[in-house]
Order: sequence, then structure tokens, then C-alpha cells
Amino acid sequence: MIPEKDSDIGAISVMGPFAAPPPTKYDRLLARAKEVPAATTIVVHPCDETSLRGPVEAAEAGIVRPILVGPAAKISAVAREHGIKIDRFEIIDVAHSEAAAAKGVELVRESKGELLMKGSLHTDELMRAVTSGQTGLRTARRISHVFIMDAPTYAETLFLTDAAINIAPDLDAKRDIIQNVVDLFTQVGLGTPRVAILSAVETVTSKIPSTIDAAALCKMADRGQITGAILDGPLAFDNAIDPEAAKIKGIKSEVAGRAQILVVPDLEAGNMLAKNLVYLAKADAAGLVLGARVPIVLTSRADSVRSRMASCAAAVLYAHARRGAAALPAA
Repeated sequence: MIPEKDSDIGAISVMGPFAAPPPTKYDRLLARAKEVPAATTIVVHPCDETSLRGPVEAAEAGIVRPILVGPAAKISAVAREHGIKIDRFEIIDVAHSEAAAAKGVELVRESKGELLMKGSLHTDELMRAVTSGQTGLRTARRISHVFIMDAPTYAETLFLTDAAINIAPDLDAKRDIIQNVVDLFTQVGLGTPRVAILSAVETVTSKIPSTIDAAALCKMADRGQITGAILDGPLAFDNAIDPEAAKIKGIKSEVAGRAQILVVPDLEAGNMLAKNLVYLAKADAAGLVLGARVPIVLTSRADSVRSRMASCAAAVLYAHARRGAAALPAA
């Protein structure tokens, strides 16, 4: 039976010398995704090995049905060079990456795909098509990004937002950023999340505006303006994830020391924190864009196939949850 709590997903077990390694958090996410119907996924410009192999392996795992959009000759050449079998997948031939982004968004608008997945094009190219006022995928909700991080030294799956889309979000934007990630967390079946709103300190001070935003966001949750989660903030990073640090500071909270979602004050802080976790803590980082008409798998061109697979798994679970509920209203 698949565990219902993230504490089960993130648990670290002690192995004997000949025991098989325990499943990672991503392995268990993938196992969940295999239990729901595969999602038709529009893959935009998969013109290098990693961006092509990711959706192909996700299809072989039974979690997505890819439609490949981009220069057909180039996609086929990459497949031949790296031994990737794409014969059974539909390829929609367009001339270049910008055209691929526009066509991919068009296919989603025509309800021909439940997910959109970034290939080897620049993020800006894809997001221009997604955020276009007339032809894009905007909804009434602010679009935001979340990293889903598997850090070997932390028992929980960490959701980190927003480190890729909103540069300096105001209070209203932060409200949408939090609601987006909470909806993802709950709808992929991880329960009620503990959300830490990060700043440099854990006390409210007018000298650090992010602490005031954090306090306001917590009160917004009290008033039902943010739903489905337990919020606390401001919290410094140490007392958000380390129970001993929270204890030393005298912080009594359901969130402190046990956070599952980390909300950063701005993109710079989020980007640096995510890369610190990847390069110093050896975390894996899957990535999704939320708040659009469909979940968007938005990973870096340098990301591993493993991270892309985890991104697909989370997006598929989210798309499956949305099948039984109304999607976000268009803007």
C-alpha cells in the first residue's frame, strides 16, 4: 500500500550491509504516478538527449503519453544518435523553438494535452508563449514555480517556491504562490503541508519587509484567504528545518523544525537556496510551473533524466487530481 503521509514518503531507514537501498522520495512519487492513468504530455522542442530521453522514459514507465513538438528531422537525429526509440510517438514538425512553444501552447488550449513539458529551448521562450495575454495559458491565479527537492539529509520531501518565475513578489503574489504549491502538495496525495515562510530572522521587524509579509500571510491563512495548509512565519532557514534550532530559539510551532514547504521572500533568495541544496547537500530538484491552465514541467537543460522523471510524476498526479475537479478559471 502506498503511504498517505509525506513523513512516510520521506522516511530514512537503516540498512544492513546486504540490504537493498530504500526507495528514494522520487521513487515513491513515481510509484504513485504509475497507479493513475497516463497523461497526454506536449513536449516542446526536445532536441537534445536529456530533454528527449526524459519523456520517453516516462512513457516507458507508463505515466505519460508524449506528443513531441519541434523540428522533426532534428528530433529524429537526436534519437538515432543516442539510441532512443521514438517510433510510436507523434511528432508535430515545426521549424524552430519559438514556433514549437507557440504550437505546444496551442495544443493545450485545444485540449489535446494535459501537461506541457519544456525541452531544450530557453525558459523565456516557453514562458512567453504560456503568458501571452491572447493566446497563452494564464488563469486568474498568478503563475509560479516550485522545486520538489529530494535532499538525502532531510526526512521530508521539500517543496521550494518561488525560485524561477516571480522576481520580487508583493503580498498578493505571495498569496498565490503559496496557494499554488499547497494545492499541488495536497492534490498529489501528501496530506496537509507545513509551510514555512522564510526570512533572515524569526521575529517581525519593520527593518526587514519580508518579515511583515510573512506575518500578514499567516493572518491571511487564519482568515481563509489561504487554505489547505498550516503556515508559520517569519522563520529563518535553520529553525524552519531543524527541530533543535527551533527549540534553542524557543519557537513553539507545528511548522518550525519540520517544514515541508519553504516559501522564499524573492527569486534571488530562492535560486541561491535551491542551488545550495543541489550542489552542497546533493539534493535532486524536480520542477513544475503552477497556476496556468495545466501543470508545466519546467526543468533546467542541465537537469538529469531522474529529475525530469520526478517532475513528470508530480505533474501527472496533479493533472489526475484536476480531472475530477474544475480547472483554474481562465484569466
